[in-house]
Amino acid sequence: MSKAFTKESDADDEEPLSEPQLPAGAKNYMTPRGYALLKAEFDHLLKVERPQMVETVSWAASNGDRSENGDYIYGKKRLREIDRRLRYLTKRLDDPIVVDPATQQGLEQVFFGATVTVGEEDGSEHAYQIVGMDEADPAAGRISWVSPLARALVKARAGDVVRLQSPSGLREIDVLEVRYLMDSIPPALAGNE
Repeated sequence: MSKAFTKESDADDEEPLSEPQLPAGAKNYMTPRGYALLKAEFDHLLKVERPQMVETVSWAASNGDRSENGDYIYGKKRLREIDRRLRYLTKRLDDPIVVDPATQQGLEQVFFGATVTVGEEDGSEHAYQIVGMDEADPAAGRISWVSPLARALVKARAGDVVRLQSPSGLREIDVLEVRYLMDSIPPALAGNE
C-alpha cells in the first residue's frame, strides 16, 4: 500500500519528555524566582505562542493539500510541543511549595534556598544556591535540591566537611559559608505576578 493512503499518528514523531521528573512522593519546592519564571513561560505559551501557531496552522490548512504543506506539518508538530509543555507546566504550577530564602534568615544549616560557598580539594571555591528542579542551572551556580551535591550539603554547617561520591570518585568538600539571600525576581517578570 502506498504511504499516501496510510494515516500517520501524531505520536510517531513525539520525542520523549526531557523535563525533570520529581522523585515519587516528593514535594515541588521552588523559589519565588523559579515560580515567576515558570508562570511567565506558561502565560507566554498560552497567550502568545499557541494562538499564533493555531492561526498559522489554520491558514496553512486552508491552502489545500496538507501532505506536502510545510507550514501545516511544522505547525501541527509545534502545537503538540506547546501543548505538551503547557501540560507539564500546569502540573508544576498546580501545587508548588514556594520557599523564599529571605524568610529563612538566621539558619546556620544548609536547607532549600541556601547559598553555600564550598572549597574543593584543589583549592578552588564555588558558590551554589539550592533551588527547585525546574530552575536548576549548574553553570549559573543553581543546583536542584535533588542533585547529589545538594543532598550531600543539606544539614551541613560552615566549617563542616562533606563527602560526595562522584563519577571521578569520592570527593571531600569544605563548607565555607551558608547564606540565605533575597531571591531576586528578574525585573521583566516582577510586574507579571
